[in-house]
Amino acid sequence: MCRNIRVLHNFEPPATSDEVQAAALQYVRKVSGSAKPSAANQAAFDKAVAAVAAATQELLDALVTTAPPKDREVEAAKAKARAAERYGR
Repeated sequence: MCRNIRVLHNFEPPATSDEVQAAALQYVRKVSGSAKPSAANQAAFDKAVAAVAAATQELLDALVTTAPPKDREVEAAKAKARAAERYGR
């Protein structure tokens, strides 16, 4: 999976529409192989981003869990620790 796409489920506060949009954009960029589409493909690209964002939001709204919500700062610190261990920093 694209490393720029982050887990959005089960956070407090919930994922924002900007985070959902960013994840959709990264997904479409990865699948299309293009970070910036040509003018001829821009409409298709934008339509795909909107569709993926809508599907992502629908999924997030439908998911249920019994686990307590995660804290963004705690999860970010864990990710930094894993990266430091992995890359020896």
